[in-house]
Amino acid sequence: MTGEQIRSYLEFYRDLGFDSVYKRVPPSKRTELRITDAAPAAAPVSIARVAAPVTPAVGPVMPAVSLPGLAPENDTLGKIRRDLGDCRRCRLCEGRHTIVFGSGNERSPLVFVGEGPGADEDEQGLPFVGRAGQLLTQMIENTAKKEGIPILRSDVYICNVVKCRPPENRTPLPDEMEICGEFLFRQLMAIKPKAICALGATAMKALLNTKEGITRSRGKWHKWRDIPVMITYHPSYLLRQYNQQAKREAWEDLKTLLHFVYD
Repeated sequence: MTGEQIRSYLEFYRDLGFDSVYKRVPPSKRTELRITDAAPAAAPVSIARVAAPVTPAVGPVMPAVSLPGLAPENDTLGKIRRDLGDCRRCRLCEGRHTIVFGSGNERSPLVFVGEGPGADEDEQGLPFVGRAGQLLTQMIENTAKKEGIPILRSDVYICNVVKCRPPENRTPLPDEMEICGEFLFRQLMAIKPKAICALGATAMKALLNTKEGITRSRGKWHKWRDIPVMITYHPSYLLRQYNQQAKREAWEDLKTLLHFVYD
């Protein structure tokens, strides 16, 4: 069994709620355990001290061994991208042209997480480059400029919950989000930002595992692995003409976020 297979098995049991495993003693190193003559006749006897007339099929266990983390030690975005490879782990690979991994400053204290690539992103291999992406760029740079914070879009890191474009830009299905979630998890753990901005309901659900609506969750601080998370509307939602109030709310969310990260 390869090291990667062992890690997959251990991560599977970790997801089931196990936080430790036990290593068995090889038969060649087992010793027969007997009750000492000094033990009182009426005294209760520990199971570990019962004499074994024959060598037991299952030997005594050693102290617990901690399971490895879901993200490898010293993980990097480059290694994550190589592990992702030409991903065929779910049905989204069938219609995609390009895997959209993420872009921006890999040491950024701020990470934006969206839903998934659209047609423009699928063509160029970069996140948020279509109309919604152009609006996100304006929101970041205009808000930062007005608030006296010297950053551009290139100073933050941007990625999505799923790395392949869903057909007809539909919402990613739960199993697709779960499979791609491994790589999003590793991206966030490798960057270790000061804060995360979840853009839209899909990103919110992926990070917080909540069923609460986005209108109730936006503008408030939440936590992902002890990292503060700000929820706001997805830029594509803000492009609709009737969403003027939502647009104002999103600008306020972003202002709060930028001051928290960069002040």
